Amino acid sequence: MAERIQSIRGMHDILPEQGAAWSWLEARIRGVVEQYGYRRIRLPIVEKTELFARSIGAVTDIVEKEMYTFQDRNGESLTLRPEGTAGCVRAGIEHGLLHNQLVRLWYAGPMFRHERPQKGRYRQFHQAGVETFGMEGPDIDAELILMTARLWRELGLENVRLEVNSLGSAEARAAHRVALQAFLRSRIDELDEDSRRRLESNPLRVLDSKHPATREVLRDAPQLLEALDDASREHFDALCATLSEAGIEYVVNPSLVRGLDYYSRTVFEWITDELGAQGTICAGGRYDGLVDQLGGRSAPGCGFAMGLERLLDLLAIQGLLPEMPGPQVYVLSQGEAERRAALLLGEALRQARPDLDVLVHCGEGGLKAQMKRADRSGAQMALIIGEQERVEGSVTVRKLRGDSEQVKVAQTAVLAELQRLWPNA
Repeated sequence: MAERIQSIRGMHDILPEQGAAWSWLEARIRGVVEQYGYRRIRLPIVEKTELFARSIGAVTDIVEKEMYTFQDRNGESLTLRPEGTAGCVRAGIEHGLLHNQLVRLWYAGPMFRHERPQKGRYRQFHQAGVETFGMEGPDIDAELILMTARLWRELGLENVRLEVNSLGSAEARAAHRVALQAFLRSRIDELDEDSRRRLESNPLRVLDSKHPATREVLRDAPQLLEALDDASREHFDALCATLSEAGIEYVVNPSLVRGLDYYSRTVFEWITDELGAQGTICAGGRYDGLVDQLGGRSAPGCGFAMGLERLLDLLAIQGLLPEMPGPQVYVLSQGEAERRAALLLGEALRQARPDLDVLVHCGEGGLKAQMKRADRSGAQMALIIGEQERVEGSVTVRKLRGDSEQVKVAQTAVLAELQRLWPNA
């Protein structure tokens, strides 16, 4: 027997019994973001490696260790997208979407990072995100947060908290970087290995360390919020005031940074304690210099992305996932001529009632076995065509839930009988 081929570690199949929850969640996300006027953009999964090196930052963990990068036949370096913002900006520049326009876009799909698979972290994972361009005030930052808060309410999620921070301007970050590096060098023996490595290349990322000893050192570190320029301080204060007026609870976390180099000013995360270490379910912020950095005419940007696997895990923990829907009507038959009649009846029902999910049994099997399948499918009603029904032009209609009432009616009366026996149909 040949050796079985299995999926790549960290890249999972989404089976039919899981797919219903995915479709339900994606529909809820689409409903909310489009209610705010966002339009969907569909982006390539593969981009030039340079796009991510220039936008995310060459010394980030993603670019250094986690990207799936390969050479194509022409020797060009290509990468499976590790996130969605860079590709969205590239598309906006390439197709002239961003020049002197106020743009609201959203996307959803798989992302790829080569990291150690664990609960909440996968090598192929899925995100939904939004990106906005041309709006530099704190009102668009607030809209993104209000939008995510609305989504949590729509989903029924509880026990998620909002953390916000400001990274200020490039000049403010440069001044803070000098002070932070000096402080960290004075305590370097107390830092974990990753933080020591980041100290010279990207010291702001040290603030995001989860290492207990490093976290203790950071209690005394210079705060970026204290070094904000006046414009960034005004922007952040206005955002916080809007959130308070809207009744959105939040925590200002001075240590909150994003793992990508392109962020500036506002950053935010929605976090839960119910998923262990991988508690961030949505994160975003501003990236006002990214369009210019990637060769476009300067345009402010702001956006967020949410991890769909983590959201589904949290929804499952809180008991909020819907039951997987089955067919509403199951059509049974016995005999070759009867199977043809069953197929035609199924087509007629779908044509007359597009809202009904009708499953027609195909293949062999006695009526008793088919009835067991119909019951296991979760269908409400069974329609049976045997030889007598075919000859008469009738159908036996049987309730599968409740009192199991059964009646034979003409094929032309099936819909009316379904409505009588099952008023909610």
